[in-house]
Amino acid sequence: MTPPSPAAAEPAAAPSRRELNKAATRLAITEAALGLLRAKGPGNFTAEDIAEAAGISRRTFFNYFNSTDAALASITHAFLDNAIQQLRLRPADEPVLESAQAALMALADPKAIAPLAELFTLTQQSPLMSHTELEAWDHCRAQVFDIARERVAGLRGEQDDLYIRALAGSIMSCGKAALEVWFSRRGPDLSPASLADLRQLLIDAMALLGAGFNASPAPAGTREPRAAKAAAPSPPDPHSS
Repeated sequence: MTPPSPAAAEPAAAPSRRELNKAATRLAITEAALGLLRAKGPGNFTAEDIAEAAGISRRTFFNYFNSTDAALASITHAFLDNAIQQLRLRPADEPVLESAQAALMALADPKAIAPLAELFTLTQQSPLMSHTELEAWDHCRAQVFDIARERVAGLRGEQDDLYIRALAGSIMSCGKAALEVWFSRRGPDLSPASLADLRQLLIDAMALLGAGFNASPAPAGTREPRAAKAAAPSPPDPHSS
């Protein structure tokens, strides 16, 4: 298999002290927001409450986020951005769905998925948070679209806009479906076993999509943690008769 492109394989420059400080402040804000969400529920705390809990000023809070919901949605952004980063590290000639499944498998530490899972369980009854969450998933869908467009162009020398948009949208829909199934099974359970189940559901959803929904995943405990072998169907050739 072809290794990742040189651009993707180049190590990133070490972050500066300023960047590290900004990242630490951002993390403090999101952790404070999640703590208040646990204690008070959606819509029952303010930006000032978050700032106080994070040990920062109200002005600093608004330098990072424009609302309490945006601070909470950043938890979803962080997980999805991490998955996108893993996706971009996959070989350029690998089928997108196989890459998506491998990217999710790379997020093996339950701690990586725990904040996403907890936020999902705590915001199911909040219409406003559902809208903010949708924006986070749409942001990720746009990035998946860009990756898929690059892959298709590189493999076929042409682009099929409908195919790429449908593929990116399907990946996001499968991800959200996995969260919904997990919540229906586990509810607010955030134990390591429950989080492992969520991770496996995300992987299985990509496998189902890669297989064209023609097969069910193997029963839990019997499936192997590997990327799906089935590639996505190639877009139709507009020059064929």
